[in-house]
Amino acid sequence: MNKKEARLRRARKTRARIAEQKVARLTVFRSNCHIYAQIISGCGSRILAAASTTEAAVKSDVTNGGTASAAALIGKLIAERAVAAGVESVAFDRAGYMYHGRVKALADAARESGLKF
Repeated sequence: MNKKEARLRRARKTRARIAEQKVARLTVFRSNCHIYAQIISGCGSRILAAASTTEAAVKSDVTNGGTASAAALIGKLIAERAVAAGVESVAFDRAGYMYHGRVKALADAARESGLKF
């Protein structure tokens, strides 16, 4: 089992637990250069809000999308978009990534901006 397969295995268990709850989930994907966040509906069929460091508006604010400060900006942005879409409470899906660094920065910024999880 390689590193990616192990991460996806961990993610599968988390997503199974979240699916039973039938709540919207905030899912995170991180690459070396960028970070992406999406709010997915409880049924799993619709994306309610999304934000990433590849967006033109965000690219002008950050020089490197692979930093904790860029992740914090995405966390704040996704929380604002979620509240605008009517979502106040979500389940955090870290997609098998460890809860530190960029993933933690995104989660903390989203909490500070009004998202509950």
